[in-house]
Amino acid sequence: MQLDQGHGSRQRVWVGFDIGKGHHWASAVDETGAQVWSLKIVNDEVAIAAAVDVALGLADDVAWAVDVTSGPAGLLLALLDSREQKVRYVPGRTVNAMSAGYRGEAKTDAKDAFMIADISRVRGDFAAIEVPSGLRVELSLLTAHRADLVADRIRLISRLRELLTGVFPVLERAFDYSRHHGALVLLTGYQDPAALRRLGPARLRAWLTKRNVRRADQVAAAALAAAAEQHATLPGQAVAGQIIADLAGQLLALDDRLGRIDRQIAAVFAEHPQADIITSMPGIGITLAAEFVAVAGDLASYPDAGRLASAAGLVPVPRDSGRRTGNLHRPHRYSRRLRRVFYLAAQTSIVRDGPSRDFYLKKRSQGLRHVQAIIALARRRVDVLWALLRDNRPFSLEPPARPAIAA
Repeated sequence: MQLDQGHGSRQRVWVGFDIGKGHHWASAVDETGAQVWSLKIVNDEVAIAAAVDVALGLADDVAWAVDVTSGPAGLLLALLDSREQKVRYVPGRTVNAMSAGYRGEAKTDAKDAFMIADISRVRGDFAAIEVPSGLRVELSLLTAHRADLVADRIRLISRLRELLTGVFPVLERAFDYSRHHGALVLLTGYQDPAALRRLGPARLRAWLTKRNVRRADQVAAAALAAAAEQHATLPGQAVAGQIIADLAGQLLALDDRLGRIDRQIAAVFAEHPQADIITSMPGIGITLAAEFVAVAGDLASYPDAGRLASAAGLVPVPRDSGRRTGNLHRPHRYSRRLRRVFYLAAQTSIVRDGPSRDFYLKKRSQGLRHVQAIIALARRRVDVLWALLRDNRPFSLEPPARPAIAA
């Protein structure tokens, strides 16, 4: 449906998009909040380009807003960026919270698009959407895919250990299957204590060595020691063994895939002009650094370190009521991925002696719990990283030299 496009030129309109997979719904409101345009748009380049042309003809100044910034919104955002149009992000929870202020209880795509447009008209503080560079998009895709593979790996290990505990608990306790490659290789061939005893130490070592298992003698000794402690045959042991072997094989294949992804992430991240500066920070390896670039984007969008910390949810906000003042809580609106990057980096940095560990221990001595001390450290490290990127210099324990003052 297309509504009145009006006669004469309006000074400004606000266009809101309710994003969908197969189609979007667009709605435009004028300075009074009246709807002047509404249209269902198929999610393809020709239809979106035509709709953008129509919207640009509605007024001299067009403001754009969407409720989704990734996935199905990608083509729309790219086309708007190619025409140098600035788009703002109106979170879905904001639309839901304000929906009670609009007439009617029905929820439709057309109504959602109208609310997105009108809310962006009323509130001018929504963040502008930055269309990421090719390098940032690649890192975002790779790090997200890696996170999916890691989640799959955790699930497979949990299932493997559960099954192994049910039929061969001594062997389950003998190895850390999340880290021990040789133990997984062992399980692809042997999961039964009787079979291990029949094979014996010499043949088991040879079997493991043939499959390039490091310290094959130690793996064989641990497996045979476990087999010596169990002689009972449990119900379903043979079938469970087959499933365990299959899971171990999947885990080995998954580890190969993760290795390839890590190498690809490293190669792409190396193209970033400040790659060495980011990884010079203690606790930030290539994977976390790549995720930081993917999530944080251009440093120019953060005028100071406080803005970067706020985006990561590391700046508490007050929640006062009546006589209750001074209550600080974590904000609702922040990047979970960016917070995770700084939290994990801070947690890694306290393993070894240095300023990060000293700061963490100081906070613990002041009565803070572990998580509170890590968050405080993460907030401090944001300041450091932001300054390093601003000054384009790597991390050093020595303070930067001050420029000489002319006499």
